[in-house]
Amino acid sequence: MRLRSLLTMHDLGLRLVTGEDELDRFVRWVVTTDMLDPGRYLSGGEFVLTGLQWRHSPEDSETFVSALARARVAALAAGDALYGGAPDDLVAACKKHRIPLFRVEEQIAFATVTEQINRKLSSGRAADLSAILDRHRQLVSGGGLDSVLDLVHRTLGTRCWVVSALGRVVAGPTRDLPDQVRSAFLGARRLPHVLSHDQVRYSLFAVDADGTSRIADWFLVFESDYKDWPEERRALIGELAAVVSLERARQDDRHSAEGRLAQELIELIMSDAKSADIISRLELTGLGLSDRYLAVAATADSGAVRPRELRAVLREILYGRSPAIGVVDGEVILLVALGDDRALDDRIHRAIEALEPGLQLSRLSVGISGAVDGEGLRGAVEEARYARRMAAERQQPTSVVRHDELATHMLLLASVPDEVRRMFRVRLLDPLRVYDQDNRADLVHTLETFLEVSGSWTKCADLLHLHVNTLRYRIQRIEELTNRDLSRLEDRVDFFLALALR
Repeated sequence: MRLRSLLTMHDLGLRLVTGEDELDRFVRWVVTTDMLDPGRYLSGGEFVLTGLQWRHSPEDSETFVSALARARVAALAAGDALYGGAPDDLVAACKKHRIPLFRVEEQIAFATVTEQINRKLSSGRAADLSAILDRHRQLVSGGGLDSVLDLVHRTLGTRCWVVSALGRVVAGPTRDLPDQVRSAFLGARRLPHVLSHDQVRYSLFAVDADGTSRIADWFLVFESDYKDWPEERRALIGELAAVVSLERARQDDRHSAEGRLAQELIELIMSDAKSADIISRLELTGLGLSDRYLAVAATADSGAVRPRELRAVLREILYGRSPAIGVVDGEVILLVALGDDRALDDRIHRAIEALEPGLQLSRLSVGISGAVDGEGLRGAVEEARYARRMAAERQQPTSVVRHDELATHMLLLASVPDEVRRMFRVRLLDPLRVYDQDNRADLVHTLETFLEVSGSWTKCADLLHLHVNTLRYRIQRIEELTNRDLSRLEDRVDFFLALALR
C-alpha cells in the first residue's frame, strides 16, 4: 500500500504537511510511539503515529526524526491534540531527512487510524496472494507466460518480456521490443543491466544467474529503470524469475518420449549398431529416410557450460525445427533436416559466433557436416565430430569448422575409429618425437616441410635454411627410425596422413 493511498481514505482526516515527492513509498504496518528515540523498535516501512509527548524543546525534533530516517520508516503522522498542529521545528526536521509528514486531526483517535490502515493492508496482502495464485493457475492451465506478463503489466504498469540469450522473445509483446535490447543480455558486464533506447530505459535481469551459464539462460526485460523501483517491486523479480524458470524447465525435452528416442538414435549411430537398426529408430523419431540432414557436434572446454546447457543452446539456435539431439561422453550430437534451407549451416555458424560475449572464459568447439540422406547419418556424425576436434585445436572462444574446410582425405579419416587413428599416428611419428626430444633435433618439422614441397630437396633446404647435405642426413635419419622410404609414394602418403592427424 502506497502513502498516496492514505490521502484517499477520507474518514481518517489525514493531511499532508510535507513530502509530496515521497508519496510512492510503501507502508508495511502502523506503529504508535512517543519515545524520543524509537529506532531500535523499527525495521523499515512503518507509518509512525505520535502524539508528540517526547517533544520538550525544538531540538528534540531533530533527534526524533533522524532516528526515524535511520530506520527507513515510510512516514510520520503527528496528532494535533497537544500543539494544535505540527511545530515548525518538526516540519523542518522532516524536510531535512525527507520523511513525509501528515497531520492527524484532533477528533480522530490513533486507534481508528491504526485499525483502518491495517484493514486496508490486510486486504492488499490478500489481493497480492490472490494475484500470485492466479499467476500460477494461469501458467499451469496453459495460459503460459504471456498471461503472467500481462498480469505484471496490469498490476505494476510496467511492460515486461521474457527473452532467450540469443534474443528470441519467449513471451511478451514481440514487436515492441527493440533489437538492441534483445541482443544486450550476452554482452552485459553486470546484471541487472540498464540501457536506453529511443529515450526509453530498459532493465535486464537473468532468470537464473547463479545456476545457469549465461548463453543458456533466459532473461527478463522491464520497460523502466529498476533503480527507481521501491523495494517491494524489486522483490517481485525473484518471484517472477522463479515462475519463468519453471516454464523453461517444462520445455526441456530431455525426459520426454521424443527426447529419449532422439538420445537413443544418437547412441546407436555412435555405436557398432547395424544400419537397419539405425534406420528403424530414425523412423520412430519422426525423421524421414529420404530427407537431407546436417550433423552438428559440439563441446565446451569448461564446466561453466555443461553439456545439457550446450544441448539447450543448440535447440534454441534451431528453434522452430525438430532436431534429434543427444549427449554422449560430454559431446553434444545433433541431426537436423535441411528442408528447403540450403544455408542452414551458415546460420548455425553465425549463431554460435554470436554467443562469444556470454561465454565467460569458456570455449565452444563446433563441427558441422555436409548434407547426407538418412543412410549416411553415421558418416555425417563422424565428419562433424572430426570437424569439432579440428575446431578444438583453435584458440578462439567460439570455433566452428564446417565440412567445406575439410580436405578429401580428412573426410575419409573421419570414418576411422579414434583408437585406430591414434595408433597409426603414434607408430609413425612417436619415434621422431622421442628423437627430437632427446637430441634437440627437428625431424618432425623437417618431415612436414619436405612433404609440403613434394620432396624437392632444394626448396626444402631453402625453407629450413639448411645445406642440402644436412637435409639429406635428416631424411636418412627419419627413414632409419621409422623403417620407411621417403622416395616411395606410399610411405609419403602415410606420413602425410599421420601429420594431418596430430
